[in-house]
Amino acid sequence: MAGEDIIMARPKELRYLHVIRKVLDKVLKQREASEILSLSLRQIRRIVKRVRAEGDKGVVHKSRGRDSNRRITEEVRNKAIQLYRSEYWDFGPTLASEKLRERQQVHVHDETLRRWLLESGDWKKRRKRRGHRRWRERKHHFGEMVQMDGSHHDWFEGRGPDCVLMGYIDDATGKVFGRFYEYEGTFPAMDSFKRYIGKSGIPIRVYLDRHTTYKSNAKVSIEDLVEEEVPLSQFERALKELGVEVVHAYSPQAKGRVERLFGTLQDRLVKEMRLRGIRTIPEANHFLTRYLPIYNRRFAVPPLKAHNLHRPLQRDLDLNSILCIKIKRTLRNDFTVAYRGKLYQVEEKTRVSKVTIREQIDGSMKMTYRNRALRFKEITTRPMKKAKAPLRGARKRPPIPSANHPWRKGFKSGSHKHERQDAIATLGSMGPLPTAFKGYSDVDSWEAKEEVMKEIGWTHSSDI
Repeated sequence: MAGEDIIMARPKELRYLHVIRKVLDKVLKQREASEILSLSLRQIRRIVKRVRAEGDKGVVHKSRGRDSNRRITEEVRNKAIQLYRSEYWDFGPTLASEKLRERQQVHVHDETLRRWLLESGDWKKRRKRRGHRRWRERKHHFGEMVQMDGSHHDWFEGRGPDCVLMGYIDDATGKVFGRFYEYEGTFPAMDSFKRYIGKSGIPIRVYLDRHTTYKSNAKVSIEDLVEEEVPLSQFERALKELGVEVVHAYSPQAKGRVERLFGTLQDRLVKEMRLRGIRTIPEANHFLTRYLPIYNRRFAVPPLKAHNLHRPLQRDLDLNSILCIKIKRTLRNDFTVAYRGKLYQVEEKTRVSKVTIREQIDGSMKMTYRNRALRFKEITTRPMKKAKAPLRGARKRPPIPSANHPWRKGFKSGSHKHERQDAIATLGSMGPLPTAFKGYSDVDSWEAKEEVMKEIGWTHSSDI
């Protein structure tokens, strides 16, 4: 048949055949062919012998078209796909292969599982379009720079309360530290940084975003201009006292290492906690103490230079006095201080104008002046002010009638009784009234009096 004359060969095998033909034609020696093809002399002799016996197909490998002796059985393949559909349906092939090996003892390479899932339609290729970004080299030393951020995500997948993961990743090694909190704010940032210091030491600098916890948005005051300072958030102020440089990023891509970390943990960590039924923040934090060392052993890389730049914590350094909220308040003449709607009595006699209020991470409060603690207590019951008695004989201002009051309706000049009496009195002051006007002083009708005035030659009172 025509198909029997066709030989399926690879480019490398065609190159072998071309050189072997030169050997058979006595153009090349076997030792020269060995050097050209980078094969041993023994292998060249074997290929020459097979080509003489079988023809051109002797150069093709004998395992071509045969199943591998290490091929995974169909039973294992079907079991892996069924477990993926039932338990790991939203896992990626890499993570799913790890869980199959850990939990069900099904040893399948991640790329093998990916190929099976693509063939069965349970996984689709995903391509991401990426914009152009400038590459930045990693820092050379461990502790030279740490990227820090908070990740808001449904970490418990509805099984528990909403929470935030405060994450840290070293720029040189990729080592990760993290802890869950109820919200992203000053106290969670300070508490997580305190725990990071206790584990690794004080880093040289911290790379942050422009969240109000990490960067103050207050306007520059006159005092700041005089002292040549800029407003700092409480967290910035604490890092400045610790000697840590703060660098703010202008975009999420600038601190891409911690952003990619959150993308990985939102996939892997969420599913790890799902498999263990974790539903509270304390349970999640306890799990992180076991999970993160395993994660770091697998994904962390050695630094370019071995020296560790984390500073050890000094024995005389009190972190609680630094990692806290510090606010200055005026000390009144009666040695009281008002703070957050409450009144506090200082129990020491001190001649100062302002004191410092410290809110600690554990919820307690301290009052200090130049790092010296002051005794104080909260005033729970304040004296009631007596209401002032109204002054006797005080004249009240009469109310002013509105524009539509009945008093303001229908009023015309000369129609009021007092105006009529004033007009008659004016006539009387001019001398004896004419005879025709006498006898009309008691007439109630003003119109009748006007008629009399016309008869005697007088006009309206306004003409008098």
